[in-house]
Amino acid sequence: MTIANYAVFGHPISHSLSPRIHAAFGKQAGIALNYVAIDAPTDTFAAVLARFADAGGRGANVTLPLKQEAFRLSASASDFAQRAGAVNTLTRLDAGWRGDNTDGAGLIRDLTGRHGLDLRERRTLLLGAGGAARAAAHALLDAGIGELVIVNRSPERADALADAIGLPKRVHTRYWNDLANLGSFDLVVNATSAGVARETLHLPFALVAPRALCYDLSYGAAAFGFIAWARAAGAGKALDGLGLLVEQAAESFSIWHGTRPETDPVHDLLRAELPLLATD
Repeated sequence: MTIANYAVFGHPISHSLSPRIHAAFGKQAGIALNYVAIDAPTDTFAAVLARFADAGGRGANVTLPLKQEAFRLSASASDFAQRAGAVNTLTRLDAGWRGDNTDGAGLIRDLTGRHGLDLRERRTLLLGAGGAARAAAHALLDAGIGELVIVNRSPERADALADAIGLPKRVHTRYWNDLANLGSFDLVVNATSAGVARETLHLPFALVAPRALCYDLSYGAAAFGFIAWARAAGAGKALDGLGLLVEQAAESFSIWHGTRPETDPVHDLLRAELPLLATD
């Protein structure tokens, strides 16, 4: 039996649960695969990815901080990946890498499917403007949120994302120092890398409207600070990105293998290992 070669690339990457998730999906589907985590800083990613392809690599997931670089390295890309300008799923074709972005679909599946949330008309604050934020912004707008306010510590990146979205009546940018003056939001999404970098975000409680949803795209220890802030601010629901991780992985698995695995058993197994983040 030929064992296919798959990997997740990122920096750092040793914490990634993706190898475990894809191993579980492969077991479900009866597909033998070799899926590993590969550390690749941005300046060496292209070379490391090329070596992976030369060694028989057939598919790859991409995480921080490489999603926009993965888009640039894609010979072709899905419509959603082109809109987001970011890729988290690569498939090796004869013409080169095909780029997809499953983060958006994974986020919406977690929020509306697993948690049964209605996103329509929610006034939304998006913290961050990197690859993960770009996918989240497009997916949330497609799902029917109301106003989207993007705030990033480098304001020019927030402006670039808003410009790329091209919906000036619904999407606005503000400076990080203005957070205390923005009013309250029905949905607050943390797409920054602060938690991964072990940095603290100093956010005013006034951002959180009564019964608001606060969602961190990170999971595990990287989400602890934001989840604690959301609870202290009185959020109606505070969630980490474990569900997003599992759902986007299932979308990637489907692209590579033509079958979508059951996500709830894998999610529930991992959730039991991260009880401090169980907020339902």
